[in-house]
Amino acid sequence: MLLPVIVFYLLFKYAPMAGEIIAFKEYRLGDGILGSKWVGFKHFQSLFLSLDFWRVIRNTLVLNLYSLVFGFPVPIILALLLNEVRKEWYKRTIQNLLYLPHFISWVVLGGIFIAILSPSTGVVNAILEVFGIEPIYFMASSAWWPVAYTMSGIWREAGWGTILYLAAMASIDPQLYEAAKIDGANKLRQIWHITLPGIRSTVAILLVLRMGNIMDVGLEQTLILQNQSVLDVADVISTYVYRVGLQNMNYSYTTALGLFQSAVGLILVIGVNRLTRAFGERGLW
Repeated sequence: MLLPVIVFYLLFKYAPMAGEIIAFKEYRLGDGILGSKWVGFKHFQSLFLSLDFWRVIRNTLVLNLYSLVFGFPVPIILALLLNEVRKEWYKRTIQNLLYLPHFISWVVLGGIFIAILSPSTGVVNAILEVFGIEPIYFMASSAWWPVAYTMSGIWREAGWGTILYLAAMASIDPQLYEAAKIDGANKLRQIWHITLPGIRSTVAILLVLRMGNIMDVGLEQTLILQNQSVLDVADVISTYVYRVGLQNMNYSYTTALGLFQSAVGLILVIGVNRLTRAFGERGLW
């Protein structure tokens, strides 16, 4: 059963790592990887001197920090609420509704989200007009676009993220809740002293994994939601690599960027994992 997983990682994760060598070469398709000229750290020097590089780094970090601060706790809160629902049919119905956006393509979901926030026909602006507030161009405003991006990510992934937390809550001994009730603990006390400590290790592991992706923003979501009006805040590493590396065929330069991105991600994973273990939790290793 492990063999297909091992083959997948060997073919699509480890084998492509050989291509990282082009970050140190002036790669040309005609010469191939081995035949291209060595240039050392030339592309890294160009990278660090580029204003575009620092702009996309800033945008990537800002969007990921928004998603981490506002998006990471949402699945935990939803899981806590669902765990208290006692009617199974109602619980399953809510879960299915929460899971549904995860299975919808960003092309469709992004179109729905843009329509909801439309200044002319959007539901949100229609509600604002009722209170006498002028329509807001959410998707064309550099101030509002990061907020809209974060909310769209929460909408799509929050329900799906509850699965692991609900599984962790299911493993908590029910006798602990019964003992707490006898001691007079209300629901909030039970959640604070039993449920949250019971899922603490799961939260720690998922936080470590999330920190490893702090330099990575998905291409599909950003590409669908961004437009020329908000490129100053919406242009991230993935879209920059797509535009400069694939469309402009500047492969070596963007490979250097990808290598830098991976190195930072590795350092963050190791650092957060050590910090997690220092607090007495189980890390990834």
